[in-house]
Amino acid sequence: MDYRKQFFVSPDKKLKLAAIDPAHTAGHASSEEALPAIQKNVARMAELQALLYADGNQSLLVVLQALDAAGKDGVVRHLFSGMNPQGTSVFGFKQPSAEEAAHDFLWRAHKRTPARGEIVVFNRSHYEDVLVVRVHNLVPKPVWSGRYELIQDFEKLLVANGTRILKFFLHISPEEQLARFKQRLDDPARNWKISEGDYSEREFWSDYVEAYEEALSKTSSKDAPWYVIPANHKWFRNLAISQIITETMEDMGLKRPATRVDLKEITAKYHAAEVEQAKRNGKG
Repeated sequence: MDYRKQFFVSPDKKLKLAAIDPAHTAGHASSEEALPAIQKNVARMAELQALLYADGNQSLLVVLQALDAAGKDGVVRHLFSGMNPQGTSVFGFKQPSAEEAAHDFLWRAHKRTPARGEIVVFNRSHYEDVLVVRVHNLVPKPVWSGRYELIQDFEKLLVANGTRILKFFLHISPEEQLARFKQRLDDPARNWKISEGDYSEREFWSDYVEAYEEALSKTSSKDAPWYVIPANHKWFRNLAISQIITETMEDMGLKRPATRVDLKEITAKYHAAEVEQAKRNGKG
């Protein structure tokens, strides 16, 4: 199934999240059934990341956005942990520091974008500045509404510099969110995740939905697509995202770079060194 086509947010029509079932699994019956495909995708992602790093001409930016407990951390843990840390990094966007707040809203995001050869995952992102600030009236409407175009220009600049962009909204129901909050209460290993904001932010659910619907519709494009991923089932979330990333990276035409040295000359040097080492060992 072509998840890139199925979950793509079209910029040509208004997005209605209520029309998308967060429990959708595209006909897959269980996590056990989906696991082999997920493992295959994750292994392939690691192979492609190695090629991306070696090639050094392109990069990949993955943006994860969601309401609380939708699974952003889980996506990072399950899908990216097998990649080489030398060419992969994750950055979580929290409340801006004093230094960050003193700059334009894209400054802190631009500092974290991937260099050529790298994959960077944004756990939350520059989109917080058209979501949280809108819902909580932190800046006037003319300010946050003007940021959609600035975000589009920012992402066009990244694309022009060789960066592929994939943006995922993890779509869960309020019932599923509450069930995950209970898991945090019941599991001592997860207690640290609990915050007062978990419940206070639930009061703004409809406001966040409205903000996401507009932000995703206005900033999705062919080169910087948004995908709404049904995320009530964690395993399906992982399946869909891993497949989209894998297929996108395969489309990047990644190849191992040509050898930069004369292999015959290097082979001769190796054999000479091997002979010299044998002589030293013999002396010992």
